[in-house]
Amino acid sequence: HRDQTLSLFRSNAIRFFYPFFFCFLFKPPSSPSFLHYLSVLCIFLASVTSLNKVQMENGHNFQEVSNPKYDCLLFDIDDTLYPLNSGMSAHTARNIEEYMLQKLGMEAEKVPELCNSLYKTYGTTMAGLRAIGYDFDYDDFHSSVHGRLPYSLLKPDPVLKGILQSLPCRKLGFTNADTGHAIRVLKRLGLEDCFERIISFDTLNSSDDIRPPDDKNGEEIFDFCEYTRRPDSGMVLPKTPVICKPFDNAFEKAFKLADIDPQRTLFFDDSIRNLMTAKRLGLHTVAVGTSVRSTGVDHALESIHNIREAFPELWEADEKNEIVNYKVAIETTVKA
Repeated sequence: HRDQTLSLFRSNAIRFFYPFFFCFLFKPPSSPSFLHYLSVLCIFLASVTSLNKVQMENGHNFQEVSNPKYDCLLFDIDDTLYPLNSGMSAHTARNIEEYMLQKLGMEAEKVPELCNSLYKTYGTTMAGLRAIGYDFDYDDFHSSVHGRLPYSLLKPDPVLKGILQSLPCRKLGFTNADTGHAIRVLKRLGLEDCFERIISFDTLNSSDDIRPPDDKNGEEIFDFCEYTRRPDSGMVLPKTPVICKPFDNAFEKAFKLADIDPQRTLFFDDSIRNLMTAKRLGLHTVAVGTSVRSTGVDHALESIHNIREAFPELWEADEKNEIVNYKVAIETTVKA
């Protein structure tokens, strides 16, 4: 805190010079009082000169302290804030397959492959189902898929809560799931008070965004399985009306809604596709659940608990910017 110390010295200069001035007027140069103030003045001038030199030599460092590299942390929720081996993803996939079978009337032997392929292509199976022509109610889908999940598999995570609460920057959630699911997950983990806001499916998709694709008009379902078997057949892959990761429009809408500067934001996710898009749009990316850095990944964490070890600067910037209140005690008693 050399800059703060320098400011303190400057602001208290009057406390040094006034007693010396009066001492100079009324005391002979050989008096103990005059010599006392003269020595104090010399120490003061030497300190100011030294601090000025340090400030000039370390101007860049002072700039870094006042302007930390990151001012926002953006977190995916599922399989990022809790580990993949919790079993939640497996239950989610099973519920989606049951929905496709029971509510959409698909052939049982095609469901597992289609469910997985649509997820890989469109970011979520639901987005893929809408893209290829299935019409269904989103609330009913979320209720069937997430409403039956065994949230008891998730346990409170006081370690992660402590880490998040100690971080001095903005923290937001960014998920393709519905808000209800996100809130239930955060409550089970004990993290419901750790985020400024949650950007979810409901946030990104308004009533105007959830109509069927314009190019389908109630026609037959696009044969996605045939498309995957013959990718060079000339079949055009339909777009989805759903706004979700990993597509650009989901990130761009999130930036606008939450006033996020991607250049000053760390994005944590377990999906490489999401991270690749994020990197291309300017975010600093962190893959969670792996130690391998691949394309589009700036950093890799085996566990979300490793944030402090991987990014100590997130805390150091705040510590260096703390205002330290202290007083410099200087004896001013004049001995007559």
